[in-house]
Amino acid sequence: MSTTARQSAWCVLLLVVLMTATLRYGLLDVPLERDEGEYAYGGQLILQCMPLYEHLYSMKLPGIYAAYSALILLFGHSHKAIHFGLLLINTATIIVIFLLAKRLINSLTAIIAAACFAVLSIGPSVQGIFANAEHFVILPALSGALLLLKALDEDTPRLMFYSGLLFGLAFLMKQHGALFIAFGGLYLFTDLSFNSSAGNRRSKLHGFLLFCLGAIAPYGLTCLIFFLSGGFKKFWFLTFEYAKTYSSQVSLRMAWALFINSAFPIGRSMFMIWIFVGIGFMALLLDERFRHRSIFMAMFTIFSFFAVCPGFYFRPHYFILVLPAAALLFAIGIRTIANILSFVRLREVQYGLSVLVAVFCLAMSVYQQRNFLFQMTPFQASRFTYGFNPFPESLEIGRFIKSHSKKDEHIAVIGSEPQIYFYSERLSASGYIYMYPLMEKQPFALQMQNEMIHEIEFIKPKFLIFINIITSWLKGPDSNPLVFEWFNSYRAKHYKLVGLADLLNEKTIYHWTPNIKDNPKSPLWIAVFERTD
Repeated sequence: MSTTARQSAWCVLLLVVLMTATLRYGLLDVPLERDEGEYAYGGQLILQCMPLYEHLYSMKLPGIYAAYSALILLFGHSHKAIHFGLLLINTATIIVIFLLAKRLINSLTAIIAAACFAVLSIGPSVQGIFANAEHFVILPALSGALLLLKALDEDTPRLMFYSGLLFGLAFLMKQHGALFIAFGGLYLFTDLSFNSSAGNRRSKLHGFLLFCLGAIAPYGLTCLIFFLSGGFKKFWFLTFEYAKTYSSQVSLRMAWALFINSAFPIGRSMFMIWIFVGIGFMALLLDERFRHRSIFMAMFTIFSFFAVCPGFYFRPHYFILVLPAAALLFAIGIRTIANILSFVRLREVQYGLSVLVAVFCLAMSVYQQRNFLFQMTPFQASRFTYGFNPFPESLEIGRFIKSHSKKDEHIAVIGSEPQIYFYSERLSASGYIYMYPLMEKQPFALQMQNEMIHEIEFIKPKFLIFINIITSWLKGPDSNPLVFEWFNSYRAKHYKLVGLADLLNEKTIYHWTPNIKDNPKSPLWIAVFERTD
C-alpha cells in the first residue's frame, strides 16, 4: 500500500471520528441512567478509599468501577464528564476496529467497518450514548483480538500474554467478557491443532500458555487483593453465588420473548445495515477470497453473540457486545459488492459504487434516528430511551440533598436509583443500592431485606428518598412485602416530608419545603423525607 493511500485512509478515519464525536457531544448532558449511577457511585467510593463490596452490594466485577473512578478523576464529578469519557472510549474503539479490519482484510474495508460501528454504537435502540459496561468490555476485547492476530502473523509468542491480559481486563469489566476469553483461547487452540508444523508447535504452545496466564491474571490479582484485605467472602458471594442465582431466573420461553423485544427494534432502526451484515456472514462462509480469515471472523461473531446471552435477559445495551462483529461483517458485505462488480474494468467505478452503497446505508441509518440525534433535548432523549424512569429527576433531587446535608451524613434511596448517591456526593446508609434483588424470587431475598433494614436503622440517615415508580422496584406477585411494611412504620416515626417530585407527561413538578404538597397528581412520584429526631 502506497504512502498516499495509507495517509488517505487515516484522514477518512479522522473524519469518521470527528463526525461521531460531534454527534455524541450534543448529547453529553443526558442524565445518568441507573447502571451508570451505580458505576459512578462505585467510582466515587474508590476515590474515597472505601471498600467496594462493604458499601455497595453488587454482582458486578470491580473493573467497571475502577474505570469510572478514572473518568471522574480525569474529567470531573458530573454526568457530562462521564459521557465525555465515553466519547473517548468510543473513539478508541472505532480506531481499534479500523486496525483490526485493516489487518484482517484491507484499509478500505477497515474504514467502512469503523464508520459502521460508529453509527451502530450511537443508536438509541442499543442505548449507545449511555456509558454502560459493554463499551468498556469491547475496547480491551478488540485490542486483545488485534494483538492475537499480530502475534500469530508475526510468530511472536510474548504478545500472546498481552493479548490474554486485555481479554482478562474485558472480563473484569463485566462477566460477559468471559466469552471473549473463550474465543481467544479456542482460536489459539484451533491454530495450534491444525496450522502448526513440527517446527513451530512448541512456540505456539508456549504462546497459548502465555495467553492463558495473561487472561487469568487480572481476575486472579483481584481475588488476591480482596483476600488480603479481608473482603473476599462478600466479594465472592455477590459476584459469584448471587450472580449465579440471578442468571438462572429467566426461562427459555421468556428468553425468546426478551430477545425479540430487544432485537427487533435494533434491526428495524438500522435495517439496511443489518441486511449487509447478513450478506457479509454468507460471504464469509462461501467466498474463497475471505477463506484465510473466515475461521477468525466466524468464531469472533459467534462468541460475540454468546456474550449477549448470559442470563438470557437480552437488555438492549447487551447488544453493544455484538456490534464490532456486525461492523466487520457489514464491511465484508460491502466488499462483496465490489467483488461482484469485478467485471468492471475501472477499479474506481468498481470500488466507488460499493463505497456509495455503504455511505447510503449509514446515512439512512443516521437519518432514521435524526430526531434523537439532532432535535431532542437531554431530558427528551432520556424519556425517549427509558420512559418514565426518574433519571432527569435524580439530578434535581441530588442537588437538593447536597445543599441540605453535610458531607459526612448518609442518605438512603428506597428504590433503585443509585445515581442520586453520585449526584449528592453522599454515602448510602445501606450497601443495597438496588431494590431489585430484594424483590426477586430467589433464596436470598428476605435475608437481603432484613440486612438493608438493619443497616438503615443503625446508620439513621439524614434523608430517605422513596421512589414510587414500578421500574425502580419490579415488584412481582411473589415478592416479600416486608420492606414496604417496615418503611411506612419507620418513616412515620422518624421522618417528615420535605420534597416531592411529581412526574407528569411533559414535565416534572417539584415541591420543596416550606411549599410542600403531599398529593401528587401523577401515580409516578418521588418523595424526600428528612429525619426529625
